[in-house]
Amino acid sequence: MRFGSGSPIFGRDLALDLGTASTLVHQQGRGVVLDEPTVVAVEAQTGSLLAAGAPAFEMVGRTPSTVRTLYPLSNGVITDAEVAEAMLRTFVERVSASRLLRPRMVVCVPSAVTAVERTTLENAAIHCGARQVFVLEEAMAAAIGAGLPVHDASASMIVDIGGGTTDIAIISLGGVVNARSVRTAGADVDAAIVAGVRARHDLLLGERSAAGIKHAVGAAVPLEMPLSTRVRGRDLSTGLPRTVALSSEEVSEMIEPVVGQITSAVLEVLDVCPPELSGDLLHSGAVLTGGGALLQGLDRRLHRDLGLPVRVVPEPRYAVIRGAGACVDDFSALQRVLVTAPTW
Repeated sequence: MRFGSGSPIFGRDLALDLGTASTLVHQQGRGVVLDEPTVVAVEAQTGSLLAAGAPAFEMVGRTPSTVRTLYPLSNGVITDAEVAEAMLRTFVERVSASRLLRPRMVVCVPSAVTAVERTTLENAAIHCGARQVFVLEEAMAAAIGAGLPVHDASASMIVDIGGGTTDIAIISLGGVVNARSVRTAGADVDAAIVAGVRARHDLLLGERSAAGIKHAVGAAVPLEMPLSTRVRGRDLSTGLPRTVALSSEEVSEMIEPVVGQITSAVLEVLDVCPPELSGDLLHSGAVLTGGGALLQGLDRRLHRDLGLPVRVVPEPRYAVIRGAGACVDDFSALQRVLVTAPTW
């Protein structure tokens, strides 16, 4: 999906949120110009790129043996550098970045990324056309994008739930006081639904069907008005298509272990928070961002377990890219939140 119109001016910088499930690009002065699934389709024999983003996502689960669909990221980090670079090159070309001057690029990474994983991402950005790369922790980007007062002395808490990782951070005076990144997030909710439907109904679902169930009836707490949906899959006994009805209560039971892991990770961050900042959080609470924040009732579940106010920001999927985009729009004001020196 592309946003905006018109030709870019000379040398506009870019911000990149390369996620496990989706990739978003912000162009200086234009905002979010690209929002695509992080998936590619390649020829099985040669490995040459056939499609990237939405066109490739439409092929998932439908390809002949001559075509493979691949996800070049897992748990928020690049697992196939060659495929990731080809995908990024395609995305950068789509936003019509200037070829006269290669842009600077701000890229977002999970808080717990290793040096090797970070270098792989930096190299991918360089190879797809960046002249200079800055790295920004996803939790800090989400906090900026959510409009939190990150430079104030009072504490802010961000819980960014993406497709592959959940990043939790307590931020004060423009820095991360304490943070944790766990590789449990939206994709694990989908996997729990696939496993639960298989165990309870002897039915095999695809990942797209599981995501649809999550969005339709998934909930972190019992709903006042229970929901239900019907889903079609392959009967593992007969091999034939079959349709079953799923309730929101049943799906909540399936995903409870994943929700519990996320809650436990947030509690661990709070347990080591300095007392002065803990007092601030009793007032300011926690802010949820990322696509996983859209799970129904998650804010109420965390409020119940944490004893803090919890709110979901508007359009939580865009919090990280908006924060990274704010950095490219105003480097002089926000460059100090970037965690590494430029890579040439």
